[in-house]
Amino acid sequence: MRARARALRARGQNIHSVARSLALPYSTVWHWCVDRPERAGVGTELRCFRCRPDVDNPTDPAAYAYLLGLYLGDGHLVTTARVPVLRIYCSNDWPGLIEACDVAMRAVLASKVQRVQKQGCVGVQSYGLHWPCLLPQHGPGRKHDRPIVLADWQRPIIEQHPGYFLRGLFHSDGCRIANRVTVRGKEYVYPRYMFVNESTDIMGLCQWSLDLLGISWRMNRRNSLSVARRDAVAALDRHVGPKS
Repeated sequence: MRARARALRARGQNIHSVARSLALPYSTVWHWCVDRPERAGVGTELRCFRCRPDVDNPTDPAAYAYLLGLYLGDGHLVTTARVPVLRIYCSNDWPGLIEACDVAMRAVLASKVQRVQKQGCVGVQSYGLHWPCLLPQHGPGRKHDRPIVLADWQRPIIEQHPGYFLRGLFHSDGCRIANRVTVRGKEYVYPRYMFVNESTDIMGLCQWSLDLLGISWRMNRRNSLSVARRDAVAALDRHVGPKS
């Protein structure tokens, strides 16, 4: 509501007009727009497409799909702090993934991204009041202990960019490996993608996205999905590829 008031004010409406349009007290609108105005270009509120339909620097939807996949895999959104902080943990073994995560955060919302070194991994993090707006799947406890359901506005984004969403999922909780099998004494090696997640809801989102791209898959265990057919691996290579 505060963002809407400031947007109307920025279009030239006076305080009385904005207050009438939004059914708000004059004093409230004056405080938001005059007493404590937010300077253009400052703060993540100006980039939150859920709060401002007229954002000046809109979120890249492909980057959002990728970041959502990373978050559902290895991400954590802390909302108990004064300013919410999004953290995604990336292994030290994959510097390219750390950089890609940083770039995606900036493309979606962040004006500043920090990299915090942990034992064996890097926590890529960004503080922002509006991360909860863009990641409604946040909540207390582990993801596999609570429902993970896409909001109505998220589904069209994933439907338009399923490859980027899968890239985020496989870059966080998946891998591309060389599978070795022996048939009649002869060893064969072929590439295979694996995705492992304890959440049946997140696994279902992975399956749905693969179906959107026409990529065949199968469950080889309760919590493990495999993409092994040659044409399916080739298709997933075009969208995901190995970590770097």
